[in-house]
Parts: sequence; structure tokens; C-alpha cells
Amino acid sequence: MDVGPARAGVHWREYSRSWMSCQLKTPKLLYNWLNNVQRWLYPPRCTLCGALGEGHYDLCRPCLNELPRNLSPCRQCGLPLEGSGAQLCGRCLKRVPPFDHAVIPLLYQSPLDRLILALKFHQGLAHARLLGQLLADAVEASESRPQLIIPVPLHPKRLRERGYNQALEIARPAAKRLNIPISLDHVQRTRHTETQTRLKYRERHKNMRGVFEVARAVPRDVAIVDDVVTSGSTVTALAKVLKQAGAERVDIWAVARAPLRG
Repeated sequence: MDVGPARAGVHWREYSRSWMSCQLKTPKLLYNWLNNVQRWLYPPRCTLCGALGEGHYDLCRPCLNELPRNLSPCRQCGLPLEGSGAQLCGRCLKRVPPFDHAVIPLLYQSPLDRLILALKFHQGLAHARLLGQLLADAVEASESRPQLIIPVPLHPKRLRERGYNQALEIARPAAKRLNIPISLDHVQRTRHTETQTRLKYRERHKNMRGVFEVARAVPRDVAIVDDVVTSGSTVTALAKVLKQAGAERVDIWAVARAPLRG
């Protein structure tokens, strides 16, 4: 039967769309299949005790249950609060920070601190996947849905020393699961700073002044990702320049909250 040139063109376009759709889906299907095969052949092992991992985690169920949970955090900065009635901590009530909401599911205590220290200072890049999965779980259960994820950038000198940005590696699982893009070039770290481990609260905030610079236009809603929030000096400095550049809402995503000192 002769369908004519016009009808043949319609059939060809439909076939082309169907073929391209299959081509676009094939890499993802192949990746998922290979990932499932790999997990079947090499199931995850607990990074703390060596037992079989729970589901897709590199932790067994007992070790997963032992992680120190941040059960009653300040809604704005994630600081642990006594009791479950309060929404904001005293610092956020006294002085409103430049960020709007925090998703910080865990506390910087044993055994979690060992994983973060290994990632940050001892080339423990393998721990980033687990920490990122734990953060992704918390973000998925929260109200935070930004348009863009911005990992706290490292200065080029620190990046050369470490070889990777731990905040970026932690951000990847959440970005993939929530289908939110990650930016590597919206913000630059223009000044190198020494580690803040030994600095007190006020010294940390002073140390972070003028460290970040926005290089590109930012969307309305963004999320900053870091491994640990202690004084909040890093995320405060970064959120401040993002708000100055036009962001209306800035959320903080971090794996753990450490106690304030000084």
C-alpha cells in the first residue's frame, strides 16, 4: 500500500523519536545492570567492622544503628538542641544567619568522625560514597529542593595537595538521586587559608572573610554542601556572597554537626 510521501515522513519521524529514546535509555539501563551485577559479585562490606553491608550502604546494620544521629537540630543551622520542642537555637534567634535551612543528619562523634577524618586527611576517598548516601537520605526526607548544588570550593593549592574536593564527592549521590545539577564554577575560593581546626569561634569567622567570590550568575535557590559544620564560618561566608549575588534561598547540606567551641 502506498502511504505517500507525507505519511511516510510521519512514520519516519515517529520511528526516529522511538529509536533516539531507546538510545538515550540504553546507557542508563546498562549502567544499572552492571551496577547490580557488581554488587552481586562484590557485595558491600562494612567499612567499620568488615561485615556484610546493609543494602547499598558500606555499613552493616549494627554499625549503621550506632551512628550518632542529630535528632533535634536547629532548623536553620543544624546545631543540636536539648529536647524536641524548639525550632531555632539561641544564636540563630539572636543573629539571623545568611542561610535559610540546614540538613545535617549526624553528629561529629565516634565512629563517624573516623570516616570523615580519613576522607579529609588520609586519602579515604572510598568513604565519600557512604557519607554521600547518608546525606542523600536526609535530603530526600527534607523540604530542601534547590535548583543548584554548590560544594564548598577548595583553594587550588589545597586541591592540589589533597587531589580531590571532599565536599564535591559527598555531594554526588544526593545530586544523582534528586536529579539536581552540581556547580564547580559558580564560586571560587580566592584566598588560601590554613586549617581551622585549632581556631576558636571568632577566629574562624575572621579567618573566612573575603575568601569566596561569585564568578557566575546564581539561581534563586541553591544548596551548599560540606562535610562538617562546626562554627558555621565557612558556610556563613559562602552563603553571604551567594545572597549578595542574587540567591533568595540558601540551604546548608552537611553530613555532620560538631559542637561549638569558644
